[in-house]
Amino acid sequence: MTTKSTRKLGIGVIGCGNIAMTYLRNAALFPGVRLVACADLNAELAAQRAAEYGLRAVPVDTLLADPEVDLVLNLTIPAAHFDVSHSALTAGKHVFTEKPLAVTADLGRRLVEEAEARGLLIGSAPDTFLGAAGRKARRLVDGGAIGRVVTGTAFMMGRGMEHWHPNPQFYYQPGGGPVLDMGPYYLTMLVNLLGPVARVQAVATSGQTERLITAEGPFKGTRFAVGTPTNVMSLLQFAGGATVTFGASWDVYRHSIPPIELHGTMGSLRLPDPDTFGGTVSLSDHGAHWQDFASEPQLYGALNFPFAAPDRANYRMLGVADLAAALATGRAPRASGRLALHVLEVMEAVLRAGETGSAQTIGGDTAQPQPLGDDEAQALLE
Repeated sequence: MTTKSTRKLGIGVIGCGNIAMTYLRNAALFPGVRLVACADLNAELAAQRAAEYGLRAVPVDTLLADPEVDLVLNLTIPAAHFDVSHSALTAGKHVFTEKPLAVTADLGRRLVEEAEARGLLIGSAPDTFLGAAGRKARRLVDGGAIGRVVTGTAFMMGRGMEHWHPNPQFYYQPGGGPVLDMGPYYLTMLVNLLGPVARVQAVATSGQTERLITAEGPFKGTRFAVGTPTNVMSLLQFAGGATVTFGASWDVYRHSIPPIELHGTMGSLRLPDPDTFGGTVSLSDHGAHWQDFASEPQLYGALNFPFAAPDRANYRMLGVADLAAALATGRAPRASGRLALHVLEVMEAVLRAGETGSAQTIGGDTAQPQPLGDDEAQALLE
């Protein structure tokens, strides 16, 4: 797998919506990458982003044919992820895509196999596990701070989207729901810490058959039918032996359950929201009081988002920078297509188990990503 070694990795962005602004702004942190061009079905939006970040706004076909573009950053909607990523691969470009890798595991597998057949790299969000909190938790687990991990919990719970999103109906139809929408953050963090999942069981329900839209917009005050489970409770059995309860629900008004806790033979570990790069990691040694490790002083843990009044760490583009470094050294990227495919397979298995009532086995030979050490993390900025 090679790319042009005499210059920075040239990036072409396809999809110029809200999330693109974070990627484009963070690109300036990483000298190993260079923004080249952007494209969007909305040409005016592409032109706006180009003007803001010093890019060329071009049609998609022009971007895919541009010899300066080494990697396509796919920031389109999930339904378009496969088509855009596949077109980029067949054009000879490396790919990094927003989550999920594709809307089905079969399509995700086709992308991974296409990349490997062409000697190209494909990576996928989330890359949040490479942030300060994820790296600290990985060092503690790998270093035996809580011994052998026996069990744990991971919960993503809230009220859904209709109270803030003006057009939330698609979140509640097949292909949506809390597992597919938010599961990648939690499951990727767990696989980073514990390795691959081998088997799952689940129960899936919906708290409401209809949802009332209260957000401002053209649909305010209207109701729509729910077409996919909104409350899924699952049990994940990892290949290494740990069992973790994973719950994803949009039927919860308020709760006090930590996002992730792991319990081992020597202690317990508590993690912050895996949708961010920072937050506080807490360790209890043999039942002692929690010892807190703040991320703010650490690399990729400082508060930088929202831009006007930062209250969290958001370093999206870190996974792209790691992929660029992987190309230079010949190693696998950490936020890899293989990792994203495994997470997609786990999510599909959870939903299938909830539908059928039968335990599901996860196949494949997914490897736990290599930890990102501080020296290597710092080198991405130099």
